[in-house]
Amino acid sequence: MQRDAFMITYSLRPAKRIFALIALVGLWAAPGAWGAAPEDRILPTDQYTSDKARQLATNHARALSELNGTVYHCLPWLEVQKQSIGFFRPKGATQDDRYLSMRVYIEQDPSPEFANLKVEQRASAMFSRYVGPLLKRMAADKALMADASLDGFTIILEWLKQGPRAASDRPVHETMAVFIAKSATVDYLAGRASIGQLADGARVLGWDGEMGLGQLKLTAWDDNFVATYKVANYEMEKGVTCPR
Repeated sequence: MQRDAFMITYSLRPAKRIFALIALVGLWAAPGAWGAAPEDRILPTDQYTSDKARQLATNHARALSELNGTVYHCLPWLEVQKQSIGFFRPKGATQDDRYLSMRVYIEQDPSPEFANLKVEQRASAMFSRYVGPLLKRMAADKALMADASLDGFTIILEWLKQGPRAASDRPVHETMAVFIAKSATVDYLAGRASIGQLADGARVLGWDGEMGLGQLKLTAWDDNFVATYKVANYEMEKGVTCPR
């Protein structure tokens, strides 16, 4: 298994210092391409509970498949959870709003220094690193963005906060759910809003293991990690082009 870790450097500015505490884990035992993305990451059409959602899934099946493949090939250290790509109702919705949603598990080693940061700092770091790049990929299809039935986007990020400290312990995961309205997404992608403004307008919920933390107030900044990180010995599938 390949490993690529950030060094802990305290001379960096605060945003970079937070990420200097995160160690990422590669998933590859040997060089080579992975083949096709698993289709079970997309929620089957017959699993939807409303006509609006089924119609969205039917009309934009190609966009969902391309999103699944793009993350699988271009961000291979992110594990998309089964049946998590689809048009779900955002938590707390009182009507049939439908957000294009995706849940990913971020492969990273637990870091005591990172775990000792405040929960808002950890969540802000993860938002800054992953929400923008994932949102751009989720909103890449023009037909999908032009569909008035699409109301927004949900990005759920999960990562390992703390490994087992004893043989009987279980690892502790943290989870963050980010709900972003379609109008806010359009402004961000058009350059009319910064990543910080996107975070200000998003609704963000957090969990520490299974314990809900309620709504989180985040501070986000520009982070180019996703655009520049290269996994050692990973060979891109032929014909795959990754967005910048």
